[in-house]
Amino acid sequence: MRSTRRRFLGGLACSTTGLLTLGCRRDQSPASQTPDAGGTAAAPAPAAPRPEDFAEKSLLVLGGTGFLGPHVVEAALAQGWTVTLFNRGKTNPGLFPDLEKLKGDRDGKLDALKGRRFRAVIDTSGYVPRVVRQSAELLAPNVGQYLFVSSVSAYADFTKLGIDETYPTATLADPTVEDVPQFYGGLKAACEATVEEVLPGRATNVRPGLIVGPGDPTDRFTYWPARIDQGGEILSPGTPDDPIQVIDARDLAAWMIGALEQVHTGVYNLVGPFPPTTIGALLETCLAQAQTKGSLVWADKEFLEANEVAPWMQMPVWVPPGAEGYEGFAQIDATRAKDTGLTTRSLEETVRDTLAWWREQPEERRGTMRAGISRERETELIEAWRNAQAEAKAQARAAVRVHAA
Repeated sequence: MRSTRRRFLGGLACSTTGLLTLGCRRDQSPASQTPDAGGTAAAPAPAAPRPEDFAEKSLLVLGGTGFLGPHVVEAALAQGWTVTLFNRGKTNPGLFPDLEKLKGDRDGKLDALKGRRFRAVIDTSGYVPRVVRQSAELLAPNVGQYLFVSSVSAYADFTKLGIDETYPTATLADPTVEDVPQFYGGLKAACEATVEEVLPGRATNVRPGLIVGPGDPTDRFTYWPARIDQGGEILSPGTPDDPIQVIDARDLAAWMIGALEQVHTGVYNLVGPFPPTTIGALLETCLAQAQTKGSLVWADKEFLEANEVAPWMQMPVWVPPGAEGYEGFAQIDATRAKDTGLTTRSLEETVRDTLAWWREQPEERRGTMRAGISRERETELIEAWRNAQAEAKAQARAAVRVHAA
């Protein structure tokens, strides 16, 4: 699957090194006093603030108005947090008119954050370690906990089933690269390491899988409920039993706020749902929610590969079992997150709410799907699949006749 694998890698990058702290937060000790050149003792470095040092539940969200950000804000407000947003004011600037909004740019324009004190920070918009370091270093003296949204793409590979948080992460041959689409996983891993370096024991690095739900701008999940809602014959990838993993943005946001409430630090995989599900269950759920009757046409992975139909972006959510280097991609272990409060809503609820949101979008938006394949291409592939099946049956019958003779 070499050419298909390259396309999959590119699509995955458009989705999310060093030692990472796993487990409970460490106690910080004041720096020991050492004599300076003049023989006098140097003043001890001030102790790093802790969440318990803050009486108020103040939260800074870096970003906050894209896809995941609004769900984070809503979850925080529901738990009584006072939320401040920091962003450029370009994406959905009208959201949350009653919240404090600080305008700036993560890359070098952080003046609005100087001297501000927050119990916690959630960073939903960090991709380059150099840029993440700027906000982390500026905020470190005045925040108790820094939660960074990374990605399962931070892992070195997916050749193992049940990857947990101890699995090796990706590395960058050149630590100065900033090409996010090409080096997405390595950059996310480097961002994690940066946050832990700057705020040791106060960092929470979250590794979500595919984030889905209402508001998703990528259509990497929305394709299925939206396409199946149109009815007709739907090209479906692989087999119905192929495993998939997604995380509803609302479930992810709820766990993140819980991680601030309970002060969970370290690294956590955030994937779901519970119990595990399959591509067949997803598509059947979409059929049940569709307003127009449709039928699924399952084409195997060999046919899709031969016809250059890439998993993940052209057949969203799905990665074929046994795909070279991605054998464990859809079976990542989320035990640590589950043990610290992660719950997932039903696939039915996620599909229903995503479809309701999609139906409310402007016609222009609904006419430009950002993932999946066109209806024309789908029709061509279904016809080719049926022809291939008919030919295979004819060859089988001929082989039987020859054997009988």
